[in-house]
Amino acid sequence: MHKHDHEEDPEALMQEHGVKPTANRILILRTLLRAGRPLSMTEIETDLESVDKSIISRTLSAFREARLLHVLADGGESVRYEVCHCAAEEEDTDRHVHFHCTRCGRTFCLEDLPVPEVTIPPGYRPEHVSLVVQGLCPECNVS
Repeated sequence: MHKHDHEEDPEALMQEHGVKPTANRILILRTLLRAGRPLSMTEIETDLESVDKSIISRTLSAFREARLLHVLADGGESVRYEVCHCAAEEEDTDRHVHFHCTRCGRTFCLEDLPVPEVTIPPGYRPEHVSLVVQGLCPECNVS
């Protein structure tokens, strides 16, 4: 059971991952937590007009290195970012299916659908697994 109450403490999450909390980092992480779905760089920038784009970009890189974020290529025009709810050194148990709406462009977390186990042939070393389903979200699917 994940604690996705979207009221998680950004500072505590950063400390768990060894990231120094700064005002901008807290703002950016809070935006991602509050969204409750993966956001693109553009969506984060739109939400945080007061924060310089280069700061957002550097912060996302720092979060990625600390394994505080999942980076998701959803088939849209850009990658999206979502908060990883596992401790930095744990095996990633936070993998779930994502749904990308081809009409509105949003990507949703399908928390209750775990990514199925994939058996990888010897010699390959997987580092990231994601499953993205594309189609119409419930809002866009109203005919």
